[in-house]
Amino acid sequence: MLLTLGFAALLVLQLLTRLWLLSRQVRHVARHRAQVPTAFARHVPLAAHQKAADYTQAKARVGLVDLALSTALLLGWTLLGGLDALHQQLLQWLGQGLHQQLALLAAFALISGLAGLPLSLYQTFVVEQRFGFNKLTPGLWLADLFKSTLVGAVIGLPLAALILWLMASSGALWWLWAWAVWAGFNLLLMWLYPSVIAPLFNRFEPLKDEAIQQRVTALMQRCGFSAKGLFVMDGSRRSAHANAYFTGFGSAKRVVFYDTLLKQLSPGEVEAVLAHELGHFKHRHIAKRLVGLFALSLAALALLGWLSQQPWFYTGLGVRPSLEMLLTGASALAGNEAVALLLFMLVVPVFSFFLTPLMSYFSRRDEFQADAYAAEQSQGADLASALLTLYEDNASTLTPDPTYVAFYYSHPPAIARLARLPAPAPALAPHAP
Repeated sequence: MLLTLGFAALLVLQLLTRLWLLSRQVRHVARHRAQVPTAFARHVPLAAHQKAADYTQAKARVGLVDLALSTALLLGWTLLGGLDALHQQLLQWLGQGLHQQLALLAAFALISGLAGLPLSLYQTFVVEQRFGFNKLTPGLWLADLFKSTLVGAVIGLPLAALILWLMASSGALWWLWAWAVWAGFNLLLMWLYPSVIAPLFNRFEPLKDEAIQQRVTALMQRCGFSAKGLFVMDGSRRSAHANAYFTGFGSAKRVVFYDTLLKQLSPGEVEAVLAHELGHFKHRHIAKRLVGLFALSLAALALLGWLSQQPWFYTGLGVRPSLEMLLTGASALAGNEAVALLLFMLVVPVFSFFLTPLMSYFSRRDEFQADAYAAEQSQGADLASALLTLYEDNASTLTPDPTYVAFYYSHPPAIARLARLPAPAPALAPHAP
């Protein structure tokens, strides 16, 4: 009963907090829609500023619907007994065993995915289309859905089967063995992703622009960074948004530029954007985040190892204990491995929600450090100009609500980042609306 009340109270508090933050963001952006902030007046046209405000508000409205849907689904799966009903139905059809446990995981993923599909379609083909960002055709969208589902099944089901087997057969310390498997799997996936998985969805070609190639190569040599190659990804097939990133692990690291990014930025700006990414490696942000992720996952699995043995963990979240457990005192985990995993994945975000501002703060701190490194290794004015172009072309609002920023933003807002950089050269601005 205490778990039920605590979970319900936290869920309501989370819902109210998210509604409050979203409403603050919408009101703040709308209040500043009529005028470009003074710091950007020479560089950003009013039409572009208003487009960003309208885009932010449109996404917020979708966010409100998503919030209502996700809360209803969470309640349906837990306190209203949806997960228990699905589990019992599959037990009647399939009986106990690993096959039933895997079927439960697959059915949960399928139902949850289908429930979120209409909103995803609306976001892509209505909101993104309205603002000129969507390049997906229905055929390409279906192909992506099919391939992602297939890849998820091919990779996820064997991993899930191994984790479930460990939970059932490796004793009280199953969570330690499961963590070792999960960590090893993630490292392997990071190594395989650039050359095996990513090409299933996008085309990658070697960077051919000699001016950019020379600047990027010289930058990486100055920074002591090596990569397997410089590649251009056909991001414009799906979206007009621009990006650049590092991918891979160890010797399989790659530098990837969206083709949209190369069209929008000058060679100096591209170099500055890459220098920012190199700053994350220089300060070991990626390694630190990976170590932090592995440490948190170990702690989470240890907690699940204890919770999964407590009957109140199931009953408090809408799952009936088995008759065998009640009569014989058998392990609460026996036959409930998939249920325990799913319940834990459902409720952890609720209990950890209020840690979001702390995680966002550390992420923004890392971004500032990467910006400073980029300003040292390239032209700070080029980075400022690139940021202005990307904020404008991606319709990112220049006037977010400060409280919303503090809670959610993983990257500092434009005005905070540009305040620490040299002013962009006047010749590079203003950009066309």
